[in-house]
Amino acid sequence: MGNHSLLNEFILLGIPQTEGLETVLLAIFSSIYLFTLLGNLLIFTAIISSSTLHTPMYFFLGLLSVFDMLFPSVTCPKMLFYLSGLSRAISYKGCAAQLFFYHLLGSTEGCLYSVMAYDRYVAICHPLRYMLIRKPAVCVSLVTVALLVGCLQATTLTSFTFQLTYCGPSQVDHFFCDIPAVLPLACTDSSLAQRVGSINVGLLALTLLFSICVSYTHIGMAILRIRSAEGRQKAFSTCSAHLTAILCAYGPVIIIYLQRTPNPLLGAVVQILNNIVSPMLNSLIYSLRNKEVKRSLKRVFQIAVFSVQQ
Repeated sequence: MGNHSLLNEFILLGIPQTEGLETVLLAIFSSIYLFTLLGNLLIFTAIISSSTLHTPMYFFLGLLSVFDMLFPSVTCPKMLFYLSGLSRAISYKGCAAQLFFYHLLGSTEGCLYSVMAYDRYVAICHPLRYMLIRKPAVCVSLVTVALLVGCLQATTLTSFTFQLTYCGPSQVDHFFCDIPAVLPLACTDSSLAQRVGSINVGLLALTLLFSICVSYTHIGMAILRIRSAEGRQKAFSTCSAHLTAILCAYGPVIIIYLQRTPNPLLGAVVQILNNIVSPMLNSLIYSLRNKEVKRSLKRVFQIAVFSVQQ
């Protein structure tokens, strides 16, 4: 890719219309990022340490916690770096790597949401066959497919974006390298790359969202057939956290990539919700709305306190 570029680096301009607020933003985003890492690390530790949580549902939840630590780490450290007054420059290869891993992790996490929706469908609609259908080998295969889809998506988008010639200007009007912010800087026609980016991201997001809707339609009908109110409430409680996380994840993606005329400020706000806030909310959603996770977290805290006292 470097053979096609006359630029060695790009300059990240950051969040539009926030000049003079760097110190405030640094404090806010560093707190959110640290809370995201700590919250998801605690959930992952709780799942690993508790034998009662070694089920397919919590296997996927543990993976989601890992992705929620990695996903904001693609963009947040560099943003905190320049908000603290250091260089806003990012190398050409660094920009390409940032775009690649952003779409790799984002696409894989989107596939993981669909896998988790199907897992809830099997658990509620076919409870007697759940462990037969959701064998460990099947779970690992589904995660492998999700990673392959994410890798293919990221490779396609990165290739189309960085096969273009970039000879200046070098200012990226965004806080990280993403397709809508980088393509306007190309010296050659970027219409094909723009169409590929919008179609690929939009089609994948809508396809995964459709699969989730199908799973939850069957789940909803199954819940309505449950006679006892307690049974319906228990079934719904196992799905509500997942549905909330899905809304936080898919809403921003669809807004960004399906808008005809990109708005830099709107795009930055939506990306912040998607990149930084949503991974933090996931840790809160799943820990506060899941009794098993809360019990396991209490045990982790008790063990930690006991170890410190010793």
